Amino acid sequence: MSRHLTQLLARLQLQSAVLVTVVQAQGSVPRDAGAWMAVFADCVVNTVGGGHLEQDAIAEARAMLAHVDAPPQTLRFALGPRLGQCCGGVVHLQLEVIRAADSAALQTRLRQTGPAVALFGGGHVGHALVRVLGDLPFAVQWIDSRDAIFPGELPPNVVCEQSEPVQSAVAHLPAQARVLIMSFSHAEDLDIVAACLLRQRAHGDLRFIGLIGSQTKWATFRKRLQARGFTDAELAQVTSPIGVPGIPGKAPEVIAVAVAAQLLQLGD
Repeated sequence: MSRHLTQLLARLQLQSAVLVTVVQAQGSVPRDAGAWMAVFADCVVNTVGGGHLEQDAIAEARAMLAHVDAPPQTLRFALGPRLGQCCGGVVHLQLEVIRAADSAALQTRLRQTGPAVALFGGGHVGHALVRVLGDLPFAVQWIDSRDAIFPGELPPNVVCEQSEPVQSAVAHLPAQARVLIMSFSHAEDLDIVAACLLRQRAHGDLRFIGLIGSQTKWATFRKRLQARGFTDAELAQVTSPIGVPGIPGKAPEVIAVAVAAQLLQLGD
C-alpha cells in the first residue's frame, strides 16, 4: 500500500470521510483519472491537484460530511478564470462518504500498483533510494545477501528479501522489473549483472538494468563480462553510471533523487 492509503485506512477507523476521486480528466489538468484525496473533518489525505480546484472540492466534501447518508455525487470543474486557474482542462470529481466498514474495499480499489523495482544493496544509497521511492508509484523489492541489514520501518510499497547468493534472486523477479545494482561488494555487483544478462538472453523481460559506479568501474566490468562470454550487444543493455545526467553531487540522497528520476523517465 502507499503511504497515503495507509494513513487513510488508519484515520478511517476513527471517523468517516469523503473520498474525492478524479473520474474523468480532459485537456490540461493537474492530476489524471484515478487520483484521489480523502477529506476528514480536521485534515486531508493525498491530493487531486491543489489550487482552487482542491479548495472547492474540500468545501463540497466537508458539506457532505454533515450528512453522512448523502449519496455519491459527481462534480464538473472547468479549470478557467472562475477557479483562478489557466490550465484550460476539465476535471470530473466523484465525492462519496466512506466509513471504517469500507476499508477492505478501499484497500483493493486504491492500492497503488506500479512498475516493479528490484533494488540490490542495503548500503547508504540503497537506504536513501528506498526513502525516495516510498512516495513514488513503484513496487520495490529490496534485496541483500546480508541478514539484518534492513531497517525496522519501511515504506508500505517496499518488501525486503535476504538472498544468498544474492544473484539467485534475479531469476524470480517479476517481468519488466527495473533492476538497480548497488551492493556492498563489486564481486556481488558483477554476479548480479551477469545474472541479469543471462535472464535477458533467455527471456529479454527486464525493463532496465542499472549499475551504480564510475565509468572506470563499468569499463572493468565490461572486460570481465566479455570474458564470461557476453557480447557487446548484450552489455549495451546495462546502464552505468545510473541516474539522470547533469545532477551534481555524490551524497546518497542526491544520487537517490537522480536514480528515481531516471526510473520515472522509463514510464510504465
